[in-house]
Amino acid sequence: MIGRLNHVAIVVPDVKAAAKLYKGMLGALVSEPVPLPAHGVTTVFVTLPNTKIELLEPLGEKSPVRAFLERNPAGGMHHLCYEVADILAARDKLEGEGMRVLGDGEPAIGAHGKPVLFLHPKDFCGTLIELEEV
Repeated sequence: MIGRLNHVAIVVPDVKAAAKLYKGMLGALVSEPVPLPAHGVTTVFVTLPNTKIELLEPLGEKSPVRAFLERNPAGGMHHLCYEVADILAARDKLEGEGMRVLGDGEPAIGAHGKPVLFLHPKDFCGTLIELEEV
């Protein structure tokens, strides 16, 4: 069902400082910060030859990553994103097997402009999983 690893997401306290670190110290190709108010984050993508790193900073008081950053003030790995060909078929199969889809179960448009869903970390070895339709 899953395809390529699309990205690894890291929550950071300061997305501009983190982007500067990846660009300056590691020589990575780094996007400009993009605020995504609908998701409560500001995001930067670090492009690697085989995948991407998504740097996330909370945006607004109701940001879904704010509590994560409060528990991990220096930041840390937040989720893995895997590609799927058909997000609704993937959702239906997973729910049929007892896996929990977070939110209302309907795909939202993610940072790449494509439908995404999140799967409960307790169902996936303690790791939050994002599925992105490609």
